[in-house]
Amino acid sequence: MTLKKSSFLGILLAIFCLNSCSDFNSESTDNQSSSDDYTHEIDSIISLMTLKEKIGQLVQYNGSWDLTGPPSDMGSQQKLEKIKKGEVGSMLNVLSVKATREAQKVAVEHSRLGIPLIFGYDVIHGYKTMFPIPLGEAASWDLKLMEESARISAVETAASGVHWTFAPMLDVSRDARWGRIMEGAGEDPYLTSQVGVAKIKGYQGNDLSNEFTIAACAKHFAGYGFGEAGRDYNTVNIGIRELQNSILPPFKAAADAEVATFMNAFNDIDGIPATGSKMLQREILKGNWNWDGFVVSDWGSISEMQEHGFAKDLNHAAEIAIHAGSDMDMESYAYEDHLESLIKNDKVDVAYIEDAVRRVLRIKFRLGLFDDPYKYCNEEREKENIYTDAHLESSRNIAKRSIVLLKNSNHLLPLKKEINGLAVIGPLGDDKDSPIGNWRAQGESNSAVSFLEGVENALNAKVPFQKGVELSIGKRNFLEASTFNTTDASGIPAAVDLAKKSKVVLLVVGEDAFQSGEGRSQASISLAGLQHQLIEEIYKVNKNIVLVLMNGRPLDLSLYVDRIPVILETWHLGSEAGNAIADVIFGDYNPSGKLPVSFPHAVGQEPFYYNQKNTGRPSNDSHVTYSHHNDVPKQALFPFGYGLSYTTFEYDNLKLSHDVFDSSSSISVSVDIKNTGDRAGEEVIQLYIRDMVGSITRPIKELKGFEKINIASGETQTVSFTIDEEMIEFYTVNNKWEAESGEFKVFVGSNSEDLLESTFTFKN
Repeated sequence: MTLKKSSFLGILLAIFCLNSCSDFNSESTDNQSSSDDYTHEIDSIISLMTLKEKIGQLVQYNGSWDLTGPPSDMGSQQKLEKIKKGEVGSMLNVLSVKATREAQKVAVEHSRLGIPLIFGYDVIHGYKTMFPIPLGEAASWDLKLMEESARISAVETAASGVHWTFAPMLDVSRDARWGRIMEGAGEDPYLTSQVGVAKIKGYQGNDLSNEFTIAACAKHFAGYGFGEAGRDYNTVNIGIRELQNSILPPFKAAADAEVATFMNAFNDIDGIPATGSKMLQREILKGNWNWDGFVVSDWGSISEMQEHGFAKDLNHAAEIAIHAGSDMDMESYAYEDHLESLIKNDKVDVAYIEDAVRRVLRIKFRLGLFDDPYKYCNEEREKENIYTDAHLESSRNIAKRSIVLLKNSNHLLPLKKEINGLAVIGPLGDDKDSPIGNWRAQGESNSAVSFLEGVENALNAKVPFQKGVELSIGKRNFLEASTFNTTDASGIPAAVDLAKKSKVVLLVVGEDAFQSGEGRSQASISLAGLQHQLIEEIYKVNKNIVLVLMNGRPLDLSLYVDRIPVILETWHLGSEAGNAIADVIFGDYNPSGKLPVSFPHAVGQEPFYYNQKNTGRPSNDSHVTYSHHNDVPKQALFPFGYGLSYTTFEYDNLKLSHDVFDSSSSISVSVDIKNTGDRAGEEVIQLYIRDMVGSITRPIKELKGFEKINIASGETQTVSFTIDEEMIEFYTVNNKWEAESGEFKVFVGSNSEDLLESTFTFKN
């Protein structure tokens, strides 16, 4: 048959005709099979495709020119011609209904087969309405709210013509030096798994073809957060059991949640770059887990295998990547330049290409792009669904629940709104940009509610302010590292003078928006620039300090924890940051956040995490020869799961339904939590388990469950958890997931250190 050139209807007609001659389900409608794998439709399309068109579906271009006008350079012109030939499958960073419609029009109406493009974008913690950075949002331990923020992000993204986000990041990270720790859910595999599933549900909903849902992407597969020295893109040296037990669980949860896509990682693991790892992509992800979406490379990661010393040239890199299972090439130009010759020279079997094409087309079908390639191109939806009052209200609600109260001596907080003598001091006090955070998508610079504005809004009055010091010098943006002020202290005297006159000082310090994020690894996690000097000078004249931290990673707070009476961890909270922090400071909201990552006493403890191994010489404070540092405590300064409230909670009456179970039964664990304070509050009840003896060494404890509840003053609630065989499984010496017989400890409490405990036995 002959397809009419420039007609999207042609390919649909071809699908129908070919399916009518095959084993096609006559009861299906809209030319779709009864399931969502679209096997017949995809086979029909592939049968019509040339080799160049097949390879084209595996090519992703950056939208480096204005698609609503003529190409600006030769490179742009060449990209445009490739799209017209049907030799591009996806574009990223093409934004707005107008731009995506124009690009889609080129693909659908000018290419031979009219296969639609899929548009991707880094929507990490909001599209234009910004929510807390992922590490901060994880501190809420509120999965419903995390799903809600992802849903709103999807609504705004889809309304802008984009189909696909490169989120959530599921890299477990134990090192505060790593800049991208801000982009994940912290150090724990279980919490990261739960957060990842919530975000995937929010992005994808129950129907990926709905015009307000977008495809999610589980990244970075795998090990990216374990780079040596916390240095971005660095080597990862771990064994297969560490990979399975500590790194892969969030990705397995994402695959089970039917995440549409995966992204591979920049790093190598045991000498094999993740992009070229057949074990990760073909054997585990597509084989053992039977996942049917597609894998996209990270930006240029196929090409970078040359720099790793793993591929001799780009041709070799393309061969390695396609064999390994990397389906789509993001900005390496390896597939478009070399796959055809690799096939002709019998270096690559065309079956590898067709498998990847099937995966890409399947997601396009699930998004509904073959039903209507312009379904996301609705200008009215774009006008009505971005940066709305309702979205900002949600941002404020989620932000205030992400704040962690680390210290509150003498109940200095909450402050009364009638307070006299309040001052705001600090380089981030009036900053409207840093609260937006890094990876800000279309969040506008300087659009956040500043801390000062939030306080003034709450009091309906002007509040005295002094910056004290500038944190950074010059520009701050995604591609430029911050240059910190280490010499100009000229503003400190005015700040000290204000502090002398004030009853309480709200001292706002931390990191600017671009101090954490991709490429922002640091050897130090102390406050940068002259912030320490400012704190010391203010403390000399006024001890009533509320230290408000804005940051994207755990910080070294050891110099302040014993002296400063109040420490409030606020992260980078997004569009409504100032209002949300003021809600907590003045008691309109009782803080309930808990740390998703440990805060160390010193950077020398990094990587630092609660679920360590016991070692052969565990802590013994009376001897030198045990596993520790001589100059700091072995424990965290603030442990994983820690966070205070304006009320207090008492844990009691830990009960097990029975103390022995097997594969056909389970144990119920219950605990009573009483609110012993004078106001209602939310508490995160955390369940940890320790396997006392295993076929491989096991962590001293592992988070296995949590529940966030609201408890009225004086009220006691009972919370129950179920322990079954699946909960105690791990990747054993037998190289498989299984539960081993033996004794276990179970812990329940308010954080990873303050816990009630009991024991039980599993008999296999």
